[in-house]
Amino acid sequence: MKKIILVCFSFIVYTAFAYTIGPFSKDSQPTQVVQSDTLPLVLATNRTNLVETQLKNEAFIKFASHSLPDNLKDWNVYKTNLRKEIIRKAGVYINHQLPINSKETKSIKMSGYTVKNIYFQTRPGIYATANLYIPEGQGPFPGVIVMCGHSANGRLYDAYQSVAHTLALNGYVALGIDPWGAGERTTVHGNFEYHGANLGASLMNIGESLMGVQISDNIRGVDLLCSLPYVDSNKIGATGASGGGNQTMWVAAMDERIKAAVPVVSVGTFESYIMNSNCVCEMLIDGLTFTEEAAVLALTTAIMPCNHNQDSNSAFFPVEMIRSVNNARPIFKLTGRENDITYRTYDLPHGYHPEDRKAMLGWFDMKLKNKGSGEAKEEKTFDLVPAENLMTFQNIKRDEKVISTAEYCKIKGDQLRTSYLQTKTIDIIQKRKDLIDILRINDKEELKKVHTYGITDGWEKIALETSDQKLIPVLITRPKSANAEYVIVLNPKGKNETSHQVAALKSEGKGIAVVDLTGMGELSLNKIHNQTAYFHTLARSEIWLGKTILGEWVKELNLLVKFLKKDFQAGHIAFDGVREAGVAGLFLSAMAGNIDTLVLRDVPLSYLFDNRDSIDFFSMAIHLPGFLNWGDVSLATALSGKNITFINPVTMSGRKIEGSDLEKYKNEFEKFCRMCNQTNKVHFK
Repeated sequence: MKKIILVCFSFIVYTAFAYTIGPFSKDSQPTQVVQSDTLPLVLATNRTNLVETQLKNEAFIKFASHSLPDNLKDWNVYKTNLRKEIIRKAGVYINHQLPINSKETKSIKMSGYTVKNIYFQTRPGIYATANLYIPEGQGPFPGVIVMCGHSANGRLYDAYQSVAHTLALNGYVALGIDPWGAGERTTVHGNFEYHGANLGASLMNIGESLMGVQISDNIRGVDLLCSLPYVDSNKIGATGASGGGNQTMWVAAMDERIKAAVPVVSVGTFESYIMNSNCVCEMLIDGLTFTEEAAVLALTTAIMPCNHNQDSNSAFFPVEMIRSVNNARPIFKLTGRENDITYRTYDLPHGYHPEDRKAMLGWFDMKLKNKGSGEAKEEKTFDLVPAENLMTFQNIKRDEKVISTAEYCKIKGDQLRTSYLQTKTIDIIQKRKDLIDILRINDKEELKKVHTYGITDGWEKIALETSDQKLIPVLITRPKSANAEYVIVLNPKGKNETSHQVAALKSEGKGIAVVDLTGMGELSLNKIHNQTAYFHTLARSEIWLGKTILGEWVKELNLLVKFLKKDFQAGHIAFDGVREAGVAGLFLSAMAGNIDTLVLRDVPLSYLFDNRDSIDFFSMAIHLPGFLNWGDVSLATALSGKNITFINPVTMSGRKIEGSDLEKYKNEFEKFCRMCNQTNKVHFK
């Protein structure tokens, strides 16, 4: 063990895991488009990013529209409804009667306290790994749950250890818990991995969310603390940094047993989260459609955010935190709790530093022990424990009850698929309406204006300006004969990736429309927003605003189809799409039936989670909250009623489907087409 005295921790996790937040960029950066082949550009270059500007403007409006009640009666109704909506949207599981079943694997004697390596039940048959730091003496002691951010090794990381050690030395029982999918809860035990991006987002397809499963875990952590005879269940606190600080706010808002909370480098505004590359564990599905961060702060009993001037993520800049704190203050005053909300700022980089720990100790002493004035308290020296010694499972196999995100998605997905495949009847009209809801198509997009820019290399250059302030760049070549087929060609990485599709269509003399939709090609975002996974930042932002990328693409495709029929007299519309762009075409056909034939390349035949290793085959655009609760790709195909060819069909991890597996899917697709009374032909090549 190494002796540590009050030294400043540099929070290396946000260097090692910079993709979690992305490097800071104050302003929207000009879009620099590099032409990679012969397809001409439509829009002017060196422009402000259209997509980013639009979404930020939506967030500005949402922030301004979410005012809190100004009287106690309305606030009591508001807070009850808000908690219910958060539980519903995040998919939070709460069962205080579920046995804790805490199991200890090792005990470490420290100077003045003991550390126990444990795991305990958070959902039926599902366990979380953790450490309990228990002071010497009879107690009862106040208890504090310590939540971790994006350290590679979860609760084992020095900065989070330090919080728990200093709490125990100051007379608190500390519970350090591994976040869902991190620390010892990864796909392979001991192989530490990032729990967000496509992996964490996969929970949405089964109707849950990474934020929700973490809130569920942390409420169970409070259950554990309250069950211990040496913990005073009326004096529970919560703290954490970054992603763990975010969870600190959420669990304190959702669980009234938490009497004081100290979230570090995590509180901002939901507005500021838009187009910042935060983790999906910090994303509330549809969050900005019904609330802002000030309301969540107002749900807590007592809270003191600590933010840093040198933070690398503008979402967590002190100015953003202060906006939320100031908007929450009237509620604290209204409820007679003026002294239960405050904040601290330090000239430090992102991390849980000694200054934060001292502030945390002073605040908890005042709120949980009725001692002191709440000012910072000096720490005692403490020893760090080698990370491997704190592991619940060391030289033994991890208990199978500690499951990973991949395992959970497979188990829950299999259950949903089993129920789906046993469907006897289908209400086609209702299923189409439900698909619109899943895609979050909440408004109708209309064509406002058509911008034409002449012809280059045989391509008519057109931009469609929409009623919701978008510009959709399109390249069109007319067919060799009148009334011939027009084919919409779409690739999620943009027009310049469609050359192989376009070449074949040109040789057939067909009309072609090559388009970039939101986030693609000329409308793509800069590298800042795509470090973790392609479409990462855009996907998160759309979902915060009550939308999905696939839903936006469906709306834009629908507008393009109408434009081709009206302005180009297209009699027959075909579609040729790749990967998640192909899924968008399928969904439009299922909803509107205005695409006559479809060729879908490298499209998944099911949303069932398949394989962790190649999780990034599809981009973040693929995920849809609750899709497997609705049905699956076979149902969308049946609702289409059109002739569809799947070329190189794959699983959600990109594994090619062939042989007996393909035969099973063929039977499934035929079954649902019959159930929907459709005679469309579905081919697999």
